[in-house]
Amino acid sequence: MNSVILWPEGAPNALGTADEDVPAIFPYLVEGDSNAAVIVCPGGGYEFRAEHEGEPIALWLNTLGISAFVIRYRVAPYRYPSALSDVKRAVRTVRHRAGEFGIDPARIGVLGFSAGGHLASTAGTLYDAGLPDSEDPIERQSSRPDLLMLCYPVITLQEPYTHAGSRIALLGAEATAEEIESLSSERNVTSDTPPTFLWHTSEDGLVPPENSLLFASALGRAGVPFDLHVYSLGGHGMGMADGDEHVRRWTDECASWLKLNAFSR
Repeated sequence: MNSVILWPEGAPNALGTADEDVPAIFPYLVEGDSNAAVIVCPGGGYEFRAEHEGEPIALWLNTLGISAFVIRYRVAPYRYPSALSDVKRAVRTVRHRAGEFGIDPARIGVLGFSAGGHLASTAGTLYDAGLPDSEDPIERQSSRPDLLMLCYPVITLQEPYTHAGSRIALLGAEATAEEIESLSSERNVTSDTPPTFLWHTSEDGLVPPENSLLFASALGRAGVPFDLHVYSLGGHGMGMADGDEHVRRWTDECASWLKLNAFSR
């Protein structure tokens, strides 16, 4: 299936009509009806989207019987709220077209890496129920994911644990303390935040593991179920981690968690 343009008439605040101005999802569908679906958000510091955190992840999800959609969300020079608008629109679109895609509209997850993990975490904490009176039927759908998977995510935008490059690309160098706090996802967890799978490495020199720990702690206080895996060795940006015998087990552990949550076959 070809890419699905999220706003065929043009995205909000678009700066042009090139591919980077046109948010889209790229479907990787499995056969059958009422499959679970996962929207994949590659990382890249809100400056680019890492290819190794896109299609390979979608193909792995397909092996679990899960349809996947890799999202082309807007990055710098776009700033907040463009990327969040894009992923919320993606969730709504998949939910609205669930019958066409063979998707169960109550089993739509979001998975993200690094800055894409921050994007996924904001999708899971800053969602809305949709606009019931909208003329656009897609906008009537809820943007709340049913599950989150956060891989070495940027979570906090506050010092000392943030990834400064992601924060600057998202909010600008002159962001106020209020803006920074409002998009620090550990601050936005509630009892309605979706169940979450997190993994990180303790050696991550770009995005400290405290990011995952902060989010897990917030989930625990809110009574939200979560899996947390921190591997002692390994760096940042590992993707599938095929080259690391230990860290690559994250995919098995995530697959087990997805099955526990009735997402995989």
